[in-house]
Amino acid sequence: MVTKSTTNPAESPSYLGPFITVTALFFIFGFITNLNMALVPHLRSIFDLPFALAMLAESAFFLAYFVFSSPTSKLIEMIGYKRTMIVSLFIQVVGCLLFVPAAKMVSFPLFLTAVFVVGAGVTALQTSVNPYVAILGPEHSAPVRLTLAQALNSLGGSIAPLVAGAYILTDPAKMSTQAAIADTVRGPYLAIAAGLLILGFAVMFMHLPAITQTQAFRPAKAGDPILSRSIWGYRHTVLGALGIFLYVGVEVGLASIAVNYFKQQGVSSAKTASFLVSLYWLGALVGRLLGSWVLTKIKSGKLLGAFGIAGTAMILISMVSSGPVAIWTLVLCGFFNSIMFPNIFALGIAGLGPMTSKGSGLIMTAVVGGAIIPPLIGWVADRAGIQHSFVIPALCYLYIAYYGLYGSKPKRTITA
Repeated sequence: MVTKSTTNPAESPSYLGPFITVTALFFIFGFITNLNMALVPHLRSIFDLPFALAMLAESAFFLAYFVFSSPTSKLIEMIGYKRTMIVSLFIQVVGCLLFVPAAKMVSFPLFLTAVFVVGAGVTALQTSVNPYVAILGPEHSAPVRLTLAQALNSLGGSIAPLVAGAYILTDPAKMSTQAAIADTVRGPYLAIAAGLLILGFAVMFMHLPAITQTQAFRPAKAGDPILSRSIWGYRHTVLGALGIFLYVGVEVGLASIAVNYFKQQGVSSAKTASFLVSLYWLGALVGRLLGSWVLTKIKSGKLLGAFGIAGTAMILISMVSSGPVAIWTLVLCGFFNSIMFPNIFALGIAGLGPMTSKGSGLIMTAVVGGAIIPPLIGWVADRAGIQHSFVIPALCYLYIAYYGLYGSKPKRTITA
């Protein structure tokens, strides 16, 4: 009896089912996030916008992270991880339904509102499932679990551009009016809303254990002085938040501008360009599956540093080349993006113990980089060309390499 009561539940096979269930949710927000990125060229076609304004679709989506990440961490403390996941799915349903009046009215502000509401739901989902997967087992293997779960994110992300190319992105010359172009979003988003509604009810009836057993992540009791500590005192967490800010910005910025960039480099159609974007995300899938194995051999900080350096090299080559070389080096950036988010996240919350939810909230707030970096890239692209705008992603990759090799080493943990 004593042996059974002291066995670490985090290593129990009973956690396999919850892990599979939760990682399936990674597919959902990967698909929806990347489908949203396909709206950038679509909105340019509808409203004849410059890159900087079209990128506001990304700003609206990722601004939701800035607004809702910290409140979501408080919501998790109030109602738990599972209920927060359910609420997040229903919020996304509302956002998807808002695309119907946005398309009917051909309203750019209403499109942005719909994107923002969907982003709020995805924010709540990300803020709950990332730490849940991280703490669903021993802390030392958290990067492996997160990297494997993020592979499902990449799978959803790989499929989204194909759906966009087939059902949303159209040749404006074949459409008679703006309303006809805008109307192509209604069917896909209605179908997504129905799927999310069903999934929300399915998760409601699934068993997801409350994570309170693992000592390193056990919530502190009321009045514990730990709860009064500021998360800003943990350098590796703060630098990790900056890493997430830049990583999300560069990943989203490149994916959002890729269709137009590939056309400039000789790709003939939007559907072919969308297929290449799907390969960008497929590279992330392959990298995460491979990375989950490599992380059992190499420390996550070193691997993150190596991928940051490789990403810098790819983007610099794309900047100074043309045609197939420029296209495929950008596509390869997807592979080197693959392990960045889960490893920055896991390194950023390492050693936080009862303050894990605070660390997660700060790091997820930093996803607002997706609202700031893409319009910045678009602003430079409007004035100097897309290739010159790639200097911004290059600098982002360099910082990520620094964080992996040096900045992620904790100077302070929960015990000090």
